[in-house]
Amino acid sequence: MLSKRIIPCLDVKDGRTVKGVNFVDLRDAGDPVELAWQYAQQGADELVFLDITATNERRKTMLEMVKSVARQLNIPFTIGGGITSIADAEALLNAGADKISINSAAVKNPLLIEELAKAFGVQFVVLAVDTKFVGDKNLVHLNGGRLATELETETWIKQAENHGAGEILLTSMDHDGTKQGFDNNLLAKVCASINIPVIASGGAGSVADFIDVFTKTGVDAALAASVFHYGEIAIPDLKAALQEHSIPVRL
Repeated sequence: MLSKRIIPCLDVKDGRTVKGVNFVDLRDAGDPVELAWQYAQQGADELVFLDITATNERRKTMLEMVKSVARQLNIPFTIGGGITSIADAEALLNAGADKISINSAAVKNPLLIEELAKAFGVQFVVLAVDTKFVGDKNLVHLNGGRLATELETETWIKQAENHGAGEILLTSMDHDGTKQGFDNNLLAKVCASINIPVIASGGAGSVADFIDVFTKTGVDAALAASVFHYGEIAIPDLKAALQEHSIPVRL
């Protein structure tokens, strides 16, 4: 069995790492380059950086950050936020990113997934999906969770796989920042319906939450932010606990 991955996520705004609850009430969590180095030293398997307020003006700032991170790291890292074209992705790849994450742009133009997969390889393309329970359905949300769509989450993920997405980063907005555990029901359904890796995101609050998501769903990785940023869970301790529960991890 492949090792399960532990992935700290750094939401970046104006060059700083921030974290909120349910996608709002952001507070500062430190310098992203410094945090990235610390996580690599602690044994993180990968990192994800999301430019949560990406605009053209900030693109240069993000590229400089990617270069700085690439100089510090020996583990893969993914960059997302504001990527709308092959040129955007190529610039980030050339700066040192290993993968790119697309969200809103892919919903607006699903063929972008195909274009990126053909240009750089399927493994380079991570589809980020922000989902929220509305009525009796899980619906995809865009623009950092601010814009609801009528697109059902499971339907969209299957379409994205068909278009060439190599991996799904699925964030439950309902669970995000609550520290009440991952949305295991949704994650289990999604994992059973597709054949590409799924990263669980949203809700990690304890070591037990990571054990649950790996034992109750088919996810390949679990992503978290605040529990790592504020020292509530140390990655070496987390991996030791996972191993004790017969969950394969890289130590």
